Amino acid sequence: MRWRWFRVGLVSLMTMAMAPISMNAQTLAERLGYSAQDKLVIINSDDIGMCHAANAAAMDALQNGLLTSITIMMPCSWVPEIAAFAREHPEYGYGLHLTLTSEWKNYKWGTVAPVDKVPGLLQPSGYMWPDVQPVYEHATPKEAEIEIRAQIEKALKLGIPVDHLDSHMGTLQYNQEYWLVLARVAREYRLPIRMADEELLRRFGVTERRRIAKEMGLLAPDYLVHTERDAIKKPEDVPVVFEKVLRNLKPGVTEIYIHASIDSPELKHITATHAIRHAEYEWVMSDALKQLVKELGIKLISYKPIMKLMRSETQ
Repeated sequence: MRWRWFRVGLVSLMTMAMAPISMNAQTLAERLGYSAQDKLVIINSDDIGMCHAANAAAMDALQNGLLTSITIMMPCSWVPEIAAFAREHPEYGYGLHLTLTSEWKNYKWGTVAPVDKVPGLLQPSGYMWPDVQPVYEHATPKEAEIEIRAQIEKALKLGIPVDHLDSHMGTLQYNQEYWLVLARVAREYRLPIRMADEELLRRFGVTERRRIAKEMGLLAPDYLVHTERDAIKKPEDVPVVFEKVLRNLKPGVTEIYIHASIDSPELKHITATHAIRHAEYEWVMSDALKQLVKELGIKLISYKPIMKLMRSETQ
């Protein structure tokens, strides 16, 4: 049944009414108005709205640091604070960290959609599952679609100027059926998505995704800094790892995602990674990063111009 659903979903995505595919050979950077050799970087902070510590870091780093984008977890309790900030500062980049899991031991959340519409997304306790695999075992792609639509609609009703979508813990990315849900919803809302680059997709055995995305008119950065993060084991690794990343950038658009947070008693009770998250906040605020970006001629952007380009090309 799952394979049949996948085939039907794939065929429908490939044949649905949409704008003609552009045969333009320009790179994404060129279509955004830059040169083919320019190195454009989105620095995005995930897990915003999860707690005040994350919100405080995001608001400071957007205004005073080099953070260019954030992604918000709509089921979490601190969303009203960051939504108010977004309404007051629509010039910054705001994505949705579409959330289908609740991973922390002592801090939990449920769904935005009514419980009776998405029962498979919830444990008997009423909270979301703590990891990705139980979602696949108990829920369905249809329930995931209902929930992410509810999260998007909640964000829009709160006045958040949403400019892209991605997936908390990768739940909408590791499984092809769930990714097709993300792609279809993103196409409907005309929003870019976070996507692994070709090399990483080959490692996951899903090489057709960028082709499908292109045929749907979806846009995504060329590169995603993902596996490089595995080298971060302690706070002092943060500036070292990311300096190496920046010095080895390829031309095009690259997204670097972090989890910037103010270290606080609250954050310490939520996650053992609190010190690394604080180090990522300090990195994005640092003079050293500002000097490095200037030295390397890196151009910082958010998803907002990518969203505008996507919408102009799919009218």
